[in-house]
Amino acid sequence: MAAVNELYPNVRVRGLRPHEVVTLLAVQPHGPDEVEVVYRDANGQLGSELLYAERLAQLTVVPAEERWSFKADGERFRLVSEAFRIRLAYLFDPLLAVHTSLIEPLPHQITAVYETLLTRQPLRYVLADDPGAGKTIMTGLLIKELQLRGALQRCLIVAPGNLVEQWQDELKSKFQLPFEIWTKERAAASLAANPFLEMPLLIARLDVLARNEALRPWLEETSWDLVVFDEAHKLSATFVGDEVKYTKRYHLGELLGTRTSHLLLLTATPHNGKDEDFQLFLRLLDPDRFAGRIRFGVKPAAVGDLMRHLLKEQLYTFEGKPLFPERYASTLAYELSPLEQRLYREVTEYVRQEFNRADALQGGRKGTVGFALTILQRRLASSPEAIYQSLHRRRSRLERRLAELHQQRLMASVELPEEVPLLDEEELAELEEDAPDAEREQVEERVVDLATAARTMAELEQEIQRLRELEQLAEEVRRSGRDRKWEQLSDLLQHEQAMFDAEGRRCKLVIFTEHRDTLLYLQRRITGLLGRAEAVVAIHGGMDRAERRQVQEAFTQDPEVLILVATDAAGEGINLQRAHLMVNYDLPWNPNRLEQRFGRIHRIGQTYPCHLWNLVALNTREGEVYYHLLEKLDKERKALGGQVFDVLGRLQFGERSLRDLIVEAIRYGDRPEVRARLEQTVETALDRSHLQRLLEERALTHEVWDVVRVRQVREEMERAQARRLQPHFVASFFLTAFQRFGGRFYRREPGRYELTHVPQRIRERSPAGLRRALLPRYERVTFEKELMTLPGKPPAELLCPGHPLLEAVLNLVLEEDRELLQQGAILLDEQDGGREPRVLFYLEMTIQDGRVDASGMRHVAARQLLFVECTARGEMQPAGYAPFLDYRALKEDEQGVLADVLAARWLQEDLEERARSYAIRELVPRYLEEVRRQRLEQVERVRQAVHERLMQEIIYWDKRAAELAEAERQGKVNARLNADQARQRCRELEGRLNSRMEELERERTLTPLPPRVLGAALVVPAGLLAERRRALVEETAAGSERAGADAEDEVGLERNPEVERLAMAAVMEVERALGYEPRDVSRENRGYDIESRVPETGALRFLEVKGRTQGAATVFVTRNEILTALNQPERFVLALVLVEGSQCAVWYVRQPFEQPPDRLACGVFYKIADLLAKGERLR
Repeated sequence: MAAVNELYPNVRVRGLRPHEVVTLLAVQPHGPDEVEVVYRDANGQLGSELLYAERLAQLTVVPAEERWSFKADGERFRLVSEAFRIRLAYLFDPLLAVHTSLIEPLPHQITAVYETLLTRQPLRYVLADDPGAGKTIMTGLLIKELQLRGALQRCLIVAPGNLVEQWQDELKSKFQLPFEIWTKERAAASLAANPFLEMPLLIARLDVLARNEALRPWLEETSWDLVVFDEAHKLSATFVGDEVKYTKRYHLGELLGTRTSHLLLLTATPHNGKDEDFQLFLRLLDPDRFAGRIRFGVKPAAVGDLMRHLLKEQLYTFEGKPLFPERYASTLAYELSPLEQRLYREVTEYVRQEFNRADALQGGRKGTVGFALTILQRRLASSPEAIYQSLHRRRSRLERRLAELHQQRLMASVELPEEVPLLDEEELAELEEDAPDAEREQVEERVVDLATAARTMAELEQEIQRLRELEQLAEEVRRSGRDRKWEQLSDLLQHEQAMFDAEGRRCKLVIFTEHRDTLLYLQRRITGLLGRAEAVVAIHGGMDRAERRQVQEAFTQDPEVLILVATDAAGEGINLQRAHLMVNYDLPWNPNRLEQRFGRIHRIGQTYPCHLWNLVALNTREGEVYYHLLEKLDKERKALGGQVFDVLGRLQFGERSLRDLIVEAIRYGDRPEVRARLEQTVETALDRSHLQRLLEERALTHEVWDVVRVRQVREEMERAQARRLQPHFVASFFLTAFQRFGGRFYRREPGRYELTHVPQRIRERSPAGLRRALLPRYERVTFEKELMTLPGKPPAELLCPGHPLLEAVLNLVLEEDRELLQQGAILLDEQDGGREPRVLFYLEMTIQDGRVDASGMRHVAARQLLFVECTARGEMQPAGYAPFLDYRALKEDEQGVLADVLAARWLQEDLEERARSYAIRELVPRYLEEVRRQRLEQVERVRQAVHERLMQEIIYWDKRAAELAEAERQGKVNARLNADQARQRCRELEGRLNSRMEELERERTLTPLPPRVLGAALVVPAGLLAERRRALVEETAAGSERAGADAEDEVGLERNPEVERLAMAAVMEVERALGYEPRDVSRENRGYDIESRVPETGALRFLEVKGRTQGAATVFVTRNEILTALNQPERFVLALVLVEGSQCAVWYVRQPFEQPPDRLACGVFYKIADLLAKGERLR
């Protein structure tokens, strides 16, 4: 029980927070048993509470002498220190999300996440790298890293409908992020008043959120840590005269932008060729910076700090090689046979007539019928099988409908009721561009079978008769056996040299068609051509995710599977870079799909040049349009290179789409003037100067990205790899702590374990908000992502930061032992033969800015945790990333020998204040300057841009108000805008400017918090222990045998500075002689002494130097050094130097260690003879 008079500032109290000791900052008594306190918890968070007698009885005052008493159990101290470090893993592992995800990132992906996105607080950014650069991977890395840093609990990803499942699969399989997909069924099953609030990790379809007004009130109540829009260019708005025409998608972007801390827009086409529309798009990120419109004579604002757009040609591997191979496209033109031509002419005439009849229809019915007719026309171009089946189904369904109408006894002249959904322009656009293939197929089938321009039963009877005639003709073509399009493909498959490799083996090929009837037809014919059914597989929209994935795996993994026939379902998130050949059997009317299809094979991981063949029928109206487009494109490709394929989706045909051009060709292509106009439209769209302008617009930002930059990233990546926590540090911690709390495990396959018993006390500590309970047993777990799946073995869960089981163990260790950090322990440095103890401090530095969060706390801009060591003379030096792991706890018999060490006068001084003073003088100013340098540059760029833009608008509206006032005095009244409205607009802009400038000033106001000492240990050299033991032996005149053994140990432990200096110099000399560029980093305690660069490639080598006198039997290697070697086995070298006088014999031992040391060991003594036996002498 605590009494009121025991509570005063700086007193430490147990019981105010569960499982924690807090420090009182302020105390205000209000009576004998009433007191108000303000305190700081172990995480640095402030709290306050009014205490009465009942609450006081639950508190305990921690005696002041416990703090820095160094009497804590050494093993528990080391364990809780490692728990503390893993809880703050992102401060020690700079690429934590990379090391805990199932990916192999590329240089441009690393810089996007760790240099660009994570450094922006708050994040408002457009990631616009070219298609295939891996924006999903970059987003997953960002989400995972923010989650690991405790900065993300709620995330919403908004994507087109055909991509939501791909997002869910990628985030789950590569990052273990369990995102849900928003569906009506999931929302209906929710018990919450607002279903969005109970789905913290959510993926939703763009048009479901944008078009459903019922969801808007729910969205307005939500808040998110991160919102991501994929294909964000669909959030479009455009100026029409002086007015802005907003889409519902744009309004959704505006709404969610106000409900999230961070906003990320993903698109490969941020600029549609119109600067004003681009500025409207960027207004989603910053409404002030891009307010108003671009005025005459004013340049568009620079966007380099808001957007990155790397081109495919700028992307490299870590080896400095281009990431994407060459790509080539060829047009295979053919002519229809006379019978095919007759069918084409008759069906096209039917479509044309029905289009003319549809023009008289109103509203959505006109659009629906037009959509049905275009589908019919596309199936006509696809294959005789597709048009026959479509005509047959349409005739049958309309006949059934006519029979139903007869049963209803409707008069022949009465207008028919509608039987199909009426689709407006936005719904049709979603079906064409964004709907999943399966959903699009379902709507297409229903619409193409039933949508008709017939308004009466009489008109319907006439149409059915016409369909019978067309169906009969289609059946005649089908039975003729002549299919010129198939013959062209067959010839390509049999005689094109690129279809076969150098040994004559057939290469894998992907064939795209738009219709399932054609797909099944091709599958039959190709199987007959090759003679093996197993050689041909198919993917279409009628297959579920598991079936599609199974086919994909068969195509990519089975050498007997050679050809994949697919609808655009295979263009939806399926990666097919196992093939480098592709045929477009059907050409889509949306050129974006051409780009997406080619991107299935021309993507990261492709090592061969990619070839694409497009089949085009010359004597068809749509074929003429496409042939002219493809030939012009090929001509410009020869002049401009393969980059022209990357602007297909951005081609503008005089404010019209390619689909509009093709429909016009079908309806009016028999008119010479129309054909000439269409040809000129294509020529203009593909004019070289226009294409060059589009290519220049692709490079909206001018980021320097070359081989030199790639090498810099590679160096940072390799350093991070050497110091990563996963797998070895995490494995050692978990297994030790798990066993301590009663958990049982057994090693099964190498690196894999079975957890046979997870104690209840661990399961109770599962992280808050976890949607699945921890299991009482796990068949397999591993710490190495490469070992998650093994042939014939159970799959293993990856235990890494963020996994609920590891987090539960961390929680339990910190709850029970966190206060030991401030009690302190004595640890022994096995490899220090000196006599001088030192104190290891855990120092936290925090920088905050002027912003205040919802809870009233200042925003933390940056945080750092350092380990420094202090000697009795007050000298401070860095101690590395995890120095406590290289020291061991005292054994029971050693504690008495070293008991009087604690009585040293310098240890009775205020050690905490000594460490804080050092940090205040030396460390905090440097850290503050580093954070300021990065933050102020960003804020100043935004401040200047916002000030310039808003001042332009203020000046414009002030001038406009004066002009309107003068006109009003002259009696000229503007019905749409008057002087008062213009002045009000000017005042609003001035208010926005002042408010934004104040906000930016708060962002740039960086102030350091006082540094905190979170833990400390007294580190005793092994030399001092050996000396005390000898003295004890001499005093007792006993144990001579043990004294001799200790003396021998001391010889092995004694560090000779001169020997170490000679050894370092010798290895540096050897490295230079080998042509490398060595750098001494031994004072930084990284786990190695020399970082050596390979000039030709930029690769790094890490050398740990061990200098011993000739004749020494053993060498001691610390835990950190061994685990660093295991983290970088191919790049780590143990340099063993045997010194005799001034002569040095240098031996290099590569991959010196095969397994980590025992979990409680601080290092290992190795026999020098054993190391030399597997080493190489270099000098």
